Amino acid sequence: MTPADLRRDAIRVDLQLIADMIDPGARVLDVGCGQGILLDHLNHFKQVDGRGIELSMAGVRAAVAQGLSVIQGDADTDLKDYPDGAFDYVVLSQTLQATRNPRLVLRELLRIGRRAIVSFPNFGYWRVRSHLLLRGRMPVTKTLTYQWYDTPNIHFCTIADFTDLCREEGVRVERSMSLTADGRVSHGASGLLANWLSEQAVFLLRRD
Repeated sequence: MTPADLRRDAIRVDLQLIADMIDPGARVLDVGCGQGILLDHLNHFKQVDGRGIELSMAGVRAAVAQGLSVIQGDADTDLKDYPDGAFDYVVLSQTLQATRNPRLVLRELLRIGRRAIVSFPNFGYWRVRSHLLLRGRMPVTKTLTYQWYDTPNIHFCTIADFTDLCREEGVRVERSMSLTADGRVSHGASGLLANWLSEQAVFLLRRD
């Protein structure tokens, strides 16, 4: 197995789905990029012109150490500094629920990017519902890993909530995918069944 194969195998399933939605050579901004795992993958496999912003200085340092173009920034306050249409794709992976104003952040993603790719944990997942129903406590799962008292997540949502928000904002869902807890991928993240069975979802969006 080549080093490139190892790099591809190491990436999370949801990040691979995001990468597959991005055209080669595209201009990409990864918002909340962490240590730059997705950007590094896109550089090697899609030869993108990639940029990242990350709130954590530890994440910024780790990304820059890999030669990635990443700066410290906050999705809630710093996206306004980017010009309209500056990127082909703006990615917000597993971060929407940690923003103070998700609606405004979504608007900004689609102002500065021709398309936005958003992924998030689905609070409507059946294991989350059953945990609340049977145990009466906030759930801790593979995608919701924090205890209630130390979580950065402040705006949990379900797939149904997010699709409603897109409809209210006049945002077109070009493509959506959902993932089960065992990593199985379903092409389509809409309807009651997806909202019930999906642990997380990935949406490719654009303005109408």
